[in-house]
Amino acid sequence: MTRILALETAGETCSVALMDGGRVLEHFEQAPRRQTERVLPMVEAVLAESQLKLRQLDGIAFGHGPGAFTGVRVAAAVTQGLAFAADLPVIGISTLAACALSAQTETPHAHVIATFDARMGEVYLGAYQCHDNFARPVFADGLFRPDALPELPKQDWMIVGSGLVYQEQLVDAYGASRCVADVHPHAKAVAQLALSGFERGEGVSADQAQPVYLRDQVIQGAVR
Repeated sequence: MTRILALETAGETCSVALMDGGRVLEHFEQAPRRQTERVLPMVEAVLAESQLKLRQLDGIAFGHGPGAFTGVRVAAAVTQGLAFAADLPVIGISTLAACALSAQTETPHAHVIATFDARMGEVYLGAYQCHDNFARPVFADGLFRPDALPELPKQDWMIVGSGLVYQEQLVDAYGASRCVADVHPHAKAVAQLALSGFERGEGVSADQAQPVYLRDQVIQGAVR
């Protein structure tokens, strides 16, 4: 039985989940710009409700981005701290993949384009084939201008996420039988996507819990 703590803070929400075998307990909140203050109390709450200690877990999974710079950094930093303290392996999961899988809760769909508004006139985009508790990448996550979107295989796509502020351009590029902007990545999906990796022993050391920003100028600006 694999026990996984999962964190997701890359957007305007904050969620923490604990997977214990077939059972998943999740706390999820709308928390724009409040992830820093909310994530650790939520970790403490799910551990207490599960009656587990951090050292009893098999690993920690986190949404490694892309997403809001501060939110992505929060998940990575908290994961590092917890993993170092309990000597646990970690696995980073694409936040776009978690969003695509989270969309299955309300509207199951085999082919999902997950998009986030990246500001600055750009959009984060990833395309996935979803089934059961898995989201297989059809196209690697990337950062694009709405007028220069990548080519994707012709499918019956569902497009989800805040990137639908550019719905007209996205639908023109790909078509879509359904568009749902109010879909957010959940920590439960992060845990589900990380499960097979932990079972195969693919967890890495805490110092490798690194965020994925996909925007070099944001990182450079933060370093200055």
